[in-house]
Amino acid sequence: MTDVSGNDRTRRRPVPATKPSRVRMSATQRREQLISIARQIFAEKGFDATSIEEIAARAKVSKPVVYEHFGGKEGLYAVVVDREVRALLDRITTALTAGNPRELLEQAALTLLTYIEEETSGFRVLVRESPLMSATGNFSSVMNDVAHQVEHILAGEFSIRGYDPKLAELYSQALVGMVALTGRWWLEVRKPRKETVAAHLVNLAWNGLSHLESKPGPIPRG
Repeated sequence: MTDVSGNDRTRRRPVPATKPSRVRMSATQRREQLISIARQIFAEKGFDATSIEEIAARAKVSKPVVYEHFGGKEGLYAVVVDREVRALLDRITTALTAGNPRELLEQAALTLLTYIEEETSGFRVLVRESPLMSATGNFSSVMNDVAHQVEHILAGEFSIRGYDPKLAELYSQALVGMVALTGRWWLEVRKPRKETVAAHLVNLAWNGLSHLESKPGPIPRG
C-alpha cells in the first residue's frame, strides 16, 4: 500500500480563476448612464453627428436598450436638453433671489460662468443649435427667462432713477445678451478668472446704467 505523505494529502489542484460577474444595472441606473453618456457625446459632436450606435457602444449595451428607454436619438436628446435647461435656469433663478440690484447682476453673471466651468458638456449641448430644439428648450430660451427676471429688477431701479420703466425690457435683453455672449467666449479661453469676468461685466452694465440719458436720440450727423 502506498504511503501518502501529509504534503501530498494537503496539496490541491489550482482552482481556475473566475471572471467577476457583472452587476446588472436597474432600469433607473441604466437610464441615467445612457443620459450621461449621450450628454457627453452630444456636447462633443452635436446632434447630427451623434449616433445611437456610438452611445450604445460606450454604454456597452445593444442598440435596442437605448430605443427601449428613449424611443430613439431624438427622445434621448430631448431629455438631455430639458435637464440642462432646468438645471441652468434653477441656478440663475436662485442667484437672483437676494441682494441689492448690483449684487443680483453680479451673482447672475457669476452663476452662469460657474455653470460653464462645472458643467461644460451641458453648456455645449445648450449652445449647439439643433433643428430639434423647441422654442422653450435651448440656451436662448433660458436667457429669455433670465431677462424677464432681470427686467423686474431694472424696472424698480428705473422708477427710482426717473427713467421710463417700460424700457426695462429692452435693457434687460441687452444686459443678459452681453453676459451670454461673454460666457460663450469665456467657454473657450477660460481667462481671466470667472470672478474677474463677472465683476467687469457688472462694472460695464452698472456704470452704464448710472449714466443713462433719460431720452437718448440718434447721434447728429454732420
